[in-house]
Amino acid sequence: MLDKQTLINEALAQAKRTSFLDDSFEPVLDRLLTALNTQASLNEVGAGFQSARLRDLLTNRLRMEAWFEKHPEILEETIERPIVVVGLPRTGTTMLHRTIATDSSLLAPIWYEVRQPVPLADDFELADERIGISEAEVAAMLEAAPELAAIHPMDARAPDEEIMLLEHSFMSTVPECYAHIPQFGDWLYEQDQSAGYDYLYRCLQFLQWQKRRKGQTGTRWLLKTPHHLHYPEYLFKRFPDAAVVQTHRHPVDVIPSYGSMMAALAHPFSDRLNAPALAQDWAAKWAKGLAKTMDYRAAHPEAPYLDLYFMDTVANPETEIRKIYDFAGLELTAEALAEMAHWRAFNERESRPEHHYQLADFGFDAEGIAAQFSKYIAAYF
Repeated sequence: MLDKQTLINEALAQAKRTSFLDDSFEPVLDRLLTALNTQASLNEVGAGFQSARLRDLLTNRLRMEAWFEKHPEILEETIERPIVVVGLPRTGTTMLHRTIATDSSLLAPIWYEVRQPVPLADDFELADERIGISEAEVAAMLEAAPELAAIHPMDARAPDEEIMLLEHSFMSTVPECYAHIPQFGDWLYEQDQSAGYDYLYRCLQFLQWQKRRKGQTGTRWLLKTPHHLHYPEYLFKRFPDAAVVQTHRHPVDVIPSYGSMMAALAHPFSDRLNAPALAQDWAAKWAKGLAKTMDYRAAHPEAPYLDLYFMDTVANPETEIRKIYDFAGLELTAEALAEMAHWRAFNERESRPEHHYQLADFGFDAEGIAAQFSKYIAAYF
């Protein structure tokens, strides 16, 4: 059984702190722990994984509080006009995000930063110990589930999703990636997400301050996570000057692949995983998220959204990137274009193993997916 007080005590000891300055996260953590203990059917490996991850999140929160006490100027950082890439998973958001992130005029969260946003030493500008820790974590994940290499490019030094920063508020879908806990997901969906987005802002302030210390001069953040499809009102409430790029790909080409990915992530941590049920729950979640964003855009036609299609970003990446830069009011230099082309050449999809899956393995058929996402399909395809 995962026990909150044990986790908190261990985090306090690791961080060398006596208490949390802000314990407002505890009610959400209570619900999450109940779900993991009663719904997830965790095996011994899964219980150990969840315990370590939750303890790390709590420790990071405590260490962040210590850094804010020592450097109150961190909270004076401002996050201005972020460019936010959203869209269903498997719609090319990772490739697009990592390609554009090669532009040094932008700032992007790196895997090791979102997993370990708090430096482990004061001289992190010179030798950042978090990189090695994150590389070991990626290697362990790929060893436990080798099929992940064919599904999602994993690199501790590459740009990745800020959802792992949101995870520190316990108000994210990350726990659902490693355990089938649909009741918790349904409950969380109905909660006020302001605390999560406020904590995300604070984490970005901290990372921005760190990047400045490392000599990075980018002025605008390039963010990316499908999570924001569910909560556009909270995204714009906390980042009112955000420019949102929404990517599109037919759900029949997306949803089964994503179900396969979620099953691969959760499989090592439960001996009783119902992969079709898990995949079906994720499909329902994404249908709800797309509907939420469609409704928000209809009610707020002034909201700055740019629509891009997966096949266009694959076939004509430079054209689509120019659209993003025009939309966001950015200057696209020849140097930045050259760096992007160089990065794409060394990170082609063909260099990774093929991702094999069958729709029926996860309880899907093309007609059912088309019916479930009919409103979205009618609007965009």
